[in-house]
Amino acid sequence: MINDIDKMLTNIERETYLTRDFIGKDKLSTEVMAAMRAVPRDKFVPQEQKDFAYHNGPLEIGCRQTISQPFIVALMTDFLALKPDTKVLEIGTGSGYQTAVLSLLADKVYSVEVIDELAFSARQRLKKLNYSNIEFHIANGHYGWPEHAPYDAIIVTAAAASIPPALLEQLKPKGTMVIPIGHAHCCQSLVLINKDQQNNIKTKNILDVCFVPLV
Repeated sequence: MINDIDKMLTNIERETYLTRDFIGKDKLSTEVMAAMRAVPRDKFVPQEQKDFAYHNGPLEIGCRQTISQPFIVALMTDFLALKPDTKVLEIGTGSGYQTAVLSLLADKVYSVEVIDELAFSARQRLKKLNYSNIEFHIANGHYGWPEHAPYDAIIVTAAAASIPPALLEQLKPKGTMVIPIGHAHCCQSLVLINKDQQNNIKTKNILDVCFVPLV
């Protein structure tokens, strides 16, 4: 009998294949899929959403914020191409689900959240689940976390109207950023950003998405 996690992974694989012409790949890395299997998504959603924890869709987590669709979490993570020695900046801790996935693939995760309530609950949740290579910061994500810059990778889990200049500055040469760009709740594109050794920036629109706005 297929369990909920297996169904989630099957849905991620199916959606990856269906969007292959947009995302440029027909499957995600073995490491990313293993991380998606390992993180218990039901621990990161409110009690009333537990029955839907492994459905391939976003869920409300309070404070007018959401936990992203599993496919999008996996896809954004895959584009970062994280390695065991990677230092990654996450803008938008939210429930901590994406944070947990990143922590299994990177050496260190620096996560910024502007909403105190979400930041506190995510920190407690991740500590309880024994994710230890994460540091938290309550601040405006538009400005990143300069104290620990530069970063090998940056992931933004809410939509910005444009790419925040501070995040580009904090991205290492040869680094990668994934960020949704566009207006609140509509007309957004998932953008892949690569910085070369000379700090030149290359951007590519990957897929139409719908995220809550970057506060």
